[in-house]
Amino acid sequence: MDFTIMNITNIYKNAATALAAAAVSIAMVGCSEEIDDSNLYTFTGETITDFLNNRNDQFSNFSYILERANLKDVMSGYGTYTVFAPTNDAVVAYVDSLYDDMSNKELPHNGMTERSLEGLTDSLCADIAKFHISNSEVMGVDMSNGVTISTMLGRDLNTSIDSITGNTCVNTYSQITSMDNQLENGVVHVINNVLKRSNRLVAGEMEQQAQFKLFSQALQRTGLADSLVRQYNNNVNEVSNNTEKYWVPNECKEGYTIFAETDEVFAAKGITNFEQLAEYANSVYADCAKQGSGWYDYLRNNNIEVSTGTDYTNPYNCLNMFLRYHILPYAVASSKLVYDYNQISKVSLYEYYRTLLPYTMFKVIQSKEDGSLLINRYVTNNTLTDTKGELGNNHVVVNPGIKIATKDIQALNGYIHPINDILVYDKDVPQGVLNERIRVDFMALFNEMMSNSIRGMRKAEIVSRAPFGYVGRARIPSNYIENIRVYNGDDTKLYYLAKDDGPWCNYQGDEFLCVGAYDFAVKLPPVPDGTYEIRIGYSPNNKRGMLQMYLGSSPEKADMKAIDIPLDMRLMGEDVNIGWTSYLAQADLGIQTDKEMRNRGYMRGPIYYTEGYGSSKVARAHHGNLRRIIVRQELKQGEYWLRFKTVLPNNTTTEFHLDYLEMCPANVYNNQTYVEDMY
Repeated sequence: MDFTIMNITNIYKNAATALAAAAVSIAMVGCSEEIDDSNLYTFTGETITDFLNNRNDQFSNFSYILERANLKDVMSGYGTYTVFAPTNDAVVAYVDSLYDDMSNKELPHNGMTERSLEGLTDSLCADIAKFHISNSEVMGVDMSNGVTISTMLGRDLNTSIDSITGNTCVNTYSQITSMDNQLENGVVHVINNVLKRSNRLVAGEMEQQAQFKLFSQALQRTGLADSLVRQYNNNVNEVSNNTEKYWVPNECKEGYTIFAETDEVFAAKGITNFEQLAEYANSVYADCAKQGSGWYDYLRNNNIEVSTGTDYTNPYNCLNMFLRYHILPYAVASSKLVYDYNQISKVSLYEYYRTLLPYTMFKVIQSKEDGSLLINRYVTNNTLTDTKGELGNNHVVVNPGIKIATKDIQALNGYIHPINDILVYDKDVPQGVLNERIRVDFMALFNEMMSNSIRGMRKAEIVSRAPFGYVGRARIPSNYIENIRVYNGDDTKLYYLAKDDGPWCNYQGDEFLCVGAYDFAVKLPPVPDGTYEIRIGYSPNNKRGMLQMYLGSSPEKADMKAIDIPLDMRLMGEDVNIGWTSYLAQADLGIQTDKEMRNRGYMRGPIYYTEGYGSSKVARAHHGNLRRIIVRQELKQGEYWLRFKTVLPNNTTTEFHLDYLEMCPANVYNNQTYVEDMY
């Protein structure tokens, strides 16, 4: 980029326009937030470029790469950037590793012409530089619990804390040795290793990992390696009426996450070759669809035959099924496997993940004991209690769960996470692990929101991408999300609100919002056979509207039937039609009122999360946090869609709020021994 006087002038004009627009907006809404424009036109201290230039003995090599990438002048101009700056020694070591890499026979030495900085190609310099720069400011405190950071390259970085040194690490192997060097146009964190990025797809990256030889061989033999190739959806609709000038994602990445046993884990179970692995898969899945005793309801209900033969490409071959239960159809870093924002500490953090094995899920929790991430930890009577207002003493750990290593292996289109035991979809999953109240944040239903790291974004990240840069909201194109079907184009405006854009009483902080004469459907998470109570969590206010809901086995309108009466989201909890009261003021902690609210089709919010980050006021105590019971119905393991249609089509400013979904089996909401907990 040629950073000329004209470029600078344009930036100043744009900044001034943005400030003027923001001032008008602030005046209109009566907001007291002040914009600090003291550094808008002149720099009184060091810029990022100055910082690097003034320490040539440390950063001359990285400065050279920035220069070759035409980014050095950018780092001296107006903006707010985060730069992870590798030291000279780190760059030398990385250049040597690139030159010594002969794994790509078609591009030996990664295209380098010699073992030196000068031997790097322009494209290599651009990739290296952009992978070390973010367009938003990320401080040390933001990284303290692990965070995913988007870079100029369009690839993510993930931070963690080294358990031995206590230092913050980027992508697990590069430690920050000097943090929070705050400058006029951003912040620099000094790192001791260049950040490596793989240009291989997930299966190809796994093939290069010596610890996964057996798993990689199985991916090849089943043909799954050739199917894990999606990277981008290039058919995203344009947004034609973004009058608010919100950020609109201009690309839609797709990807995968593989949870894989290492050869060492397999060997500990007596599995040392491909034939033994196939035999093990047969021993687990051969009878899963058997009439009368099989636990894989979808296969049994549809009379799908499971194969124990040697055609491993058959999607219902046991080995093929074994592998697909290890793979998610979206890219998730280990730092985002659970979300810790406004949940209380008494209950473990948890998420449910849909896999490539048809209509199956597994559960991930974060252990309260040591913070480890565990798959399918099985605790009896989970979400049921024998103690008023508490979690109870009626729980026994049947399976401690499978531990996930948090050292992410990042590929071009996803992640590989090593696990310490063998992962299977056996009877304990549908009949035990998932036989509980399943609460899912609506963002967790949308693959693209995770693969593109939009879910969990901070306001600053969204602001850095917005045309005017002051609003922590994103406008989502109508066909951006595969698991949403919009029936009326831009009349249904989809929005994502950052978790820290206000003290909203939302699960995990963030919010999915629709505005306009909306009519759309959302694909529900797959659950085992059973009778379920389906609930939605939302926050009412006078901007909300009224809607009718429909449930069907496909997104086609003809397959859907109306459920429940129209829901008026404008009614606050105290309305006589709802009957909310402050449970803290009642001797029975609101148990009697809970029954009365349920009779009207409502529930208080849960105790599990609070009004906002740092607040002690739980959702159950908030009159603006409600759950609506929309249907009790028998569900089969398979596909279901929930449609939301406004009954006020002439009101084009009506808001519709979706926070989270609950799928609660009859064993929980109608248990004869225990009661559903308040969490």
